[in-house]
Amino acid sequence: MQGLRPSGFPRGDENDSCSHPVRRDGLVKSIRVLRIGQRYVRDDRTLTHLCLVSRALGAEAIYLEDAEKDVTGTLEEVNRTWGGDFRATLGEPWRKVIREAKKEGRSVIHLTMYGLPIQEVLPELRALDSVLVVVGGPKVPGEVYRESDYNVAVTSQPHSEVAALAITLHEIQGGEELKRTFQKSKLRILPSPRGKRVVEN
Repeated sequence: MQGLRPSGFPRGDENDSCSHPVRRDGLVKSIRVLRIGQRYVRDDRTLTHLCLVSRALGAEAIYLEDAEKDVTGTLEEVNRTWGGDFRATLGEPWRKVIREAKKEGRSVIHLTMYGLPIQEVLPELRALDSVLVVVGGPKVPGEVYRESDYNVAVTSQPHSEVAALAITLHEIQGGEELKRTFQKSKLRILPSPRGKRVVEN
């Protein structure tokens, strides 16, 4: 992962530290992600991207059935540098994750190109309090379809699971996740129409 700890940036004003939680009135308040399965050839780059998208777009945690510890190492470095406490759990059986999510009262949203169009169920999804969003690799077991409260498609055409997750997280939060700030960050980007502006907190 490149560009996580650039040096030589000015220090920001302490009063500008990222400490304001995103408002989610009327929207999903707690999101976790479960990645089921692994490709025939391990692709930790895809898993890392799923983690980064989950973290950046409002999820609090992700469960990975099978991944190298380097994935969690990257996330720990991202958290140290850019803030937040997003976490990844490795090796947790997916059945257990779904079962415990339901015990907590979470609704299970399974992303699949065979599901209902997200625009048709979006009002219901936004009304949920807490969710577990499930993304799958090849050959997702039929049990996942049956155990999920919603089988949702962002499109019925072949596409990337990373893209599906990003679109879903954005839609169920109504764009509020883009206002989120991350606490205890070492670096912070100042939006600029040109160039790069990064300050140290």
